[in-house]
Amino acid sequence: MKILFFTGKGGVGKSTMAAASAWQLSQKSRVLIVSLDPAHNLGDIFGTGIKHGKTKFTNTLYLNEVNLRELSKEYLQKEINVLSSTYRYLQVLNLDNYFSILKYSPGIEEYALLTSIEKTIRDEVDFDYIIFDTPPTGLTLRFLALPKVTITWINRLIGIRRQILEKRYTIHRIRGTLSSEETILDYKEEDDDILKRLWELSNNYQALDRTLCGSDCNVVLVFNPDILSLRESQRLIEGLDDLGLPLRLLVDNKVTEENEDMATYVEKQMKGMTQDIPLERIQLAKTLLDGRKGALYDVPESIIPDSW
Repeated sequence: MKILFFTGKGGVGKSTMAAASAWQLSQKSRVLIVSLDPAHNLGDIFGTGIKHGKTKFTNTLYLNEVNLRELSKEYLQKEINVLSSTYRYLQVLNLDNYFSILKYSPGIEEYALLTSIEKTIRDEVDFDYIIFDTPPTGLTLRFLALPKVTITWINRLIGIRRQILEKRYTIHRIRGTLSSEETILDYKEEDDDILKRLWELSNNYQALDRTLCGSDCNVVLVFNPDILSLRESQRLIEGLDDLGLPLRLLVDNKVTEENEDMATYVEKQMKGMTQDIPLERIQLAKTLLDGRKGALYDVPESIIPDSW
């Protein structure tokens, strides 16, 4: 299974290119396209309504739009349940009031999106391609960076937890008693629920990081022939390089006769940063989809290289 992330500045046509690529690939393969952008227009592009979860468009093409608000709520509730069950002795402090404001914490949306991506990659194994239409650059870079950032923090937390268990075991030897009423009083690493949860998270994030940095993952950068798009695309290229994520294709979208000179300039700047990465120039299209016939029009027959 191959994974494609379409990314770029807001408004450059990521969703259009992702949809066109999904349609192209679905002619020969089974494809799932997932919109992660809060401003969904995947259903509009394909001229169909998308229900909760994936929706069948053709026998080989399925569509999905992630509800970020609901996703964040579900993610937060899951973590609250873990905290509540692990730290049962804290229930007397009535932490519900504190948990209720966690939904406003920085990073909740990014972790929720990352959880959705990990679950999709893990569960949707029947597809040959999974295409993710991502939010604008800033949010995309933040959630793609989370696996590496989280692994670093988890490893640190594992070390701290081991120190706690070691000190408690020392106290136990002095006092000569053990209590089995609470998880936090376990002294063997393999019996400690917190360590088990940290190991589980570490394994999950390491596996996801290997997938995102692997040969079957492809990042497609969509940009327009203008200076603002160029500058943001350059920042995104630098960010992808810092994270070790595989940029595989550049798409210069919405090129017209009027902006062709600017397109040439922008493409030259982009190629100067990306060496041998292929670049596709896409002419501005007006009509994208005839929903009754289920066919895309006025888009290139081939955006994604055949080698993918």
